Amino acid sequence: MKIQNKTNSPYSVAALWVVALLLICGTGQAWAQNQKVLIFSKTTVFHHQSIPAGIVAIQKLGAEHKFDVDTTTDATKFTDANLKQYAVLIFLSPTSPSRPGSKGVFDTLQKDAFKHFIEAGGGFVGIHSATDFGYDFPWYGQLVGGYFLGHPRRNVQEAVINVVDTKSPMTKGMPAQWKRTDEYYSFKPGSNPKDLHVLLTFDESTEDYGTMTNLKMGDFHPLAWYHDYDGGRAFYTALGHTDETFADPLFLNHLLEGIKYAAGKKHKIK
Repeated sequence: MKIQNKTNSPYSVAALWVVALLLICGTGQAWAQNQKVLIFSKTTVFHHQSIPAGIVAIQKLGAEHKFDVDTTTDATKFTDANLKQYAVLIFLSPTSPSRPGSKGVFDTLQKDAFKHFIEAGGGFVGIHSATDFGYDFPWYGQLVGGYFLGHPRRNVQEAVINVVDTKSPMTKGMPAQWKRTDEYYSFKPGSNPKDLHVLLTFDESTEDYGTMTNLKMGDFHPLAWYHDYDGGRAFYTALGHTDETFADPLFLNHLLEGIKYAAGKKHKIK
């Protein structure tokens, strides 16, 4: 009896190669998956008209630098399961009541999920009225780096910003004295943590405060900063009241580098 050696069919070999290539490509796509950020812009008091311009600007940065952007105004999205898909939470001009005893936006479980996200190495970026939010949530006040006190009655003015950290990527290209038009915040005394690395300060002599001299913070009036906090990283900029701000290349670089800093090494963004 003649015994034939078993040989693989060329079709079987080809099929195996196709499967292997699909597995390799699929794995490569997983490795190359973009980081994701979530923009949160819930407002319960004042609503900034520049929020849509800010969303478009961040989406454009995402397309250019390969990170995906989701948006929401829904606090119920703050769960452990949902937040863990994101590298950075971007609070784009949210607002909540500042009156003592007022109910905030987040309930206890949502606050806990937010804290867990930061404790696990997540990043936070606050823009403009992100400091006019979370008054019932002291942990958040420390994360964002301060609480809003007010702004002059004539709120949008041309004034001068001092760039105090000229070596940071977040201030690249900015002149040492940067004259620009925006709405400039003051912060509640004692609400700025001492560990903040301040990037920008405000030259109060260039602002018309009218009779609202209680808003003056003196020679050191911070406007933008960052710090490591509770296992994660946080960046805040008080700029962003106007649509025009979100078309300013210097501001956009400031924001992009803030997002990169917040993402950190764990969720690196190019």
